[in-house]
Amino acid sequence: MPIRQLSETMINQIAAGEVIERPASVVKELVENALDAGASRIEIVTSAGGLNLIRVTDDGSGIPEPELSLAIARHCTSKLAEDINDIRSLGFRGEALPSIGSVSRLSIRSRTALGDSAAEIGIEGGRVLPVRPAAANRGTTVEVRDLFFATPARLKFMKGERAESSATSDVVKRIAIAFPAVRFTLAGSDRSTLELPATDDSPEGSLRRVAQVMGAEFPDNSIAIDAMREGVHLTGHVSIPSFTRANALQQYAYVNGRPVRDKLIAGAIRGAFADVLPRDRHAVTVLFLSLDPAIVDVNVHPAKADVRFRDPGLVRGLIVGAIRQALADAGIRSATTGAAGMVAAFRPGAAPYNHGGPANGHRSYEAAFHASGSGFDPSRSPQRPLDMQFEGAGFERAGERHGGFGEPDQAAFDTGALASADARAGQSEAAETLLGTVLGAARAQVHENYIVAQTRDSLVIVDQHAAHERLVYEALKNALHSRPVPSQMLLLPEIIDLPEEDAERLAMHAETLARFGLGIERFGPGAVAVRETPSMLGETNVRQLVRDLADEIADNDTVETLKERLDKIAATMACHGSVRSGRLLKAEEMNALLRQMEATPGSGTCNHGRPTYIELKLADIERLFGRR
Repeated sequence: MPIRQLSETMINQIAAGEVIERPASVVKELVENALDAGASRIEIVTSAGGLNLIRVTDDGSGIPEPELSLAIARHCTSKLAEDINDIRSLGFRGEALPSIGSVSRLSIRSRTALGDSAAEIGIEGGRVLPVRPAAANRGTTVEVRDLFFATPARLKFMKGERAESSATSDVVKRIAIAFPAVRFTLAGSDRSTLELPATDDSPEGSLRRVAQVMGAEFPDNSIAIDAMREGVHLTGHVSIPSFTRANALQQYAYVNGRPVRDKLIAGAIRGAFADVLPRDRHAVTVLFLSLDPAIVDVNVHPAKADVRFRDPGLVRGLIVGAIRQALADAGIRSATTGAAGMVAAFRPGAAPYNHGGPANGHRSYEAAFHASGSGFDPSRSPQRPLDMQFEGAGFERAGERHGGFGEPDQAAFDTGALASADARAGQSEAAETLLGTVLGAARAQVHENYIVAQTRDSLVIVDQHAAHERLVYEALKNALHSRPVPSQMLLLPEIIDLPEEDAERLAMHAETLARFGLGIERFGPGAVAVRETPSMLGETNVRQLVRDLADEIADNDTVETLKERLDKIAATMACHGSVRSGRLLKAEEMNALLRQMEATPGSGTCNHGRPTYIELKLADIERLFGRR
């Protein structure tokens, strides 16, 4: 087949294959156009997951009538000057509208602030319709119908209506977080309406918008981030270690206001929380990176979902360092979800009837009487008083037989003195200063593992083994990283063949690796010699360790793999060297443990990511007893 010039329609359809992956991609492009036009209100309507209808209406600056025909032409844009390295808008290629129009029925109706009337233009499967007068308010309405009707093969790759609607909601939420001063509405016959009222661009307004998208629990369980390094500014919020999710879907990252899914940022977040989260849990984050557009390339992905930094090591180091510093500065905090689960566990459940009944466990006494074969039996009633005795068909008050409150009956519950039941035995009331601390004053040890403490307005339950495990681990880490790691000399150097570029990268990081006890030097072309390994690792697979380090340096320009292995050994040592469950503690020991927890960063979770303590507010306790 001879080489020939493709038609304009074919070119646009090829571009649509890169840019327009699904209905959510169309919504993303149109909403970004509305934001670039300065809109303060954006309304999105969809039908059938966006395949039948997508309508985006904004109150932005609008498109003048003479420019409507240019707006649907390829590579025509008002957002880019002559410098491709100075991109300050969300869109810049000028490909979205012609690409959408080549695979759907597209109409654009717009009116500027100074225009007397609106104008409308349309495209059907790449065929441009003439401009005609229309009626509209200031702003632009873009309507997309019958998406992919011109390329029916693409419809076979679409997911169900619910999945496409969910993807559209996710796109709108991600964009909305970065623009709190804009009101977003997402509605349609295929979804429940999503309303995100406008707040403002202040940090407080931004956090309110985050709460609208991610739930009211996140602000109460998050830590503010604000750090700057070499012209790169990082702001946002991250969750405390005890507030996590099962996946990373609630990790939002923005570069100069642009939502991105960047593996470098995701890896940095994972590295920052590596010490405090289990491998199957993920932090909740909202991070904003602001930097000179000249040092970040946003033109590396057709949908602009990925970016490339000129200095990726700088960005990764900033994110990891800022998050770890914020976690350390925040001190010890417990997630509010722990208290909520505890309150739910204490709430009275359904009555344990042996017969069938409604799902909620509630039924009338009359229904219960007829449902039970032998009638109502007060001795089996879950509502019976504790001091009730039953004789035959009738019953009499225990107090009438024994006097008072039935002491002989209650004596059955007296199991003798419990050695660990009350930390206050023989002790005076806790000092007021202890009640004012974060974890309060120790009051008791129950089940020989849990410390019960009291603050001025809450009850705190501490897992003594998990808490001490974290304390020992942090002490071991500080000792490990405050000086060079002891190493052991190999009897015979391990010669490892590697690609030349990997060997060169390892040689460049040899000094850093030596601090962690790994002695590496070049051994001719495409090889390195390992002469020393960290003593803590014992007998280890040196070849696999070096190859893993080479891969990590190639990806992130760091040597975290070796550090993580050493930290893992420290965690194992801490687990075996900490206070075991079942050990009785004196009041002084319990209070000393609480004070050490308050002074140790990250002590809200153990080395395995489990919470070390749960706090139940006095207000929650009073609600359980109906006092509020």
